[in-house]
Amino acid sequence: MKKTKKIIIFTVGIFFIILGLLGLVLPFLQGILFLIIGIFLLSFSFPKFRNWIQNKAEKSSSSLKIIKKIEKWIEIILGEV
Repeated sequence: MKKTKKIIIFTVGIFFIILGLLGLVLPFLQGILFLIIGIFLLSFSFPKFRNWIQNKAEKSSSSLKIIKKIEKWIEIILGEV
């Protein structure tokens, strides 16, 4: 079940990344928002993404708190991945 959940999360993450890239070109999509969501979803599949996010967030304590809250919120929604 865990492997299936990881595959689904990975697929949805890639979908959001593609939407984000389209949103950077098309005026009616919010590209940055979709890219951020995609990166967070991929961080559950790839530890390198999670480490990259945490390294970037450590520069600002307020952003680190926000990222921790978002990660907890996503874990509540998706369950343990």
